[in-house]
Amino acid sequence: MIEKKDIEKLALLARIEVSDSEKDSLASSIESILAYVGQVTSVSESVAQGLPTLRNVMREDEVRHVSGEYTEDLLALSPERDGIYVAVKKILN
Repeated sequence: MIEKKDIEKLALLARIEVSDSEKDSLASSIESILAYVGQVTSVSESVAQGLPTLRNVMREDEVRHVSGEYTEDLLALSPERDGIYVAVKKILN
């Protein structure tokens, strides 16, 4: 049960002023919020128990193609080329 002294301590930590009527209202609000958080926590724990165990599904690194295999095909699609490079306008000084 949240007491007035707990509300006063929270108000002091938050650096806000709370009247006596607000303290009573906040006490009941905080109680309901904490009850809801308790429900969410219990649900998330039960959901986590039903999840499968995670495992690494990454493949090993390996070379899948020969270097330069597609260079000519890609350069043929460019508007201009300079040897084995794509030629572009200079935009920086």
